[in-house]
Amino acid sequence: MTGRKDWDTYFMDIAYMASTRSQCSRRHVGAVLVQGKKLLGTAYNGAPMGVPDCSEEGCMLVEEYELHVADGKEEMIRKQRCIRTIHAEQNLLLFTDREDREGSSVYVTDQPCWTCSNMLANSGVREIVFHRPYPKDSDKVNALMAARGIAFRQIQGYEPPEGTDHRIVN
Repeated sequence: MTGRKDWDTYFMDIAYMASTRSQCSRRHVGAVLVQGKKLLGTAYNGAPMGVPDCSEEGCMLVEEYELHVADGKEEMIRKQRCIRTIHAEQNLLLFTDREDREGSSVYVTDQPCWTCSNMLANSGVREIVFHRPYPKDSDKVNALMAARGIAFRQIQGYEPPEGTDHRIVN
């Protein structure tokens, strides 16, 4: 036994290390782009460069309501999100090249939200691997990934590196 980590654990560990750069008080998210076994880019969530972030100015929270229909019953779901930060997946797409993304994998600490999923669906990636679920958008994101033929999976039994698993504040 060598103690060598499998590739999923290795790349998810790197995504969690990237997340430690985030200054968001609500959610630290990291993402990495991988082609084969080659690391092509890392990113985390945060304010645009040169602009005060959440730790300096506070979160810019907005509330949204989404109609959810289950078993013929309609329910309005309240969603709160910060609009100060660019999501890790968005930053990853901004700072990597399209040709590098073609057929690649994205490892992200958290299941992508609806907006990031839409962007990833058009980015050329073939696989998205995440650790922590994001139940607010899960059903529609799973349906989108299935429709696009993108492998979309949650790592089971994974333990983030010590000091990197920043719990979510709702």
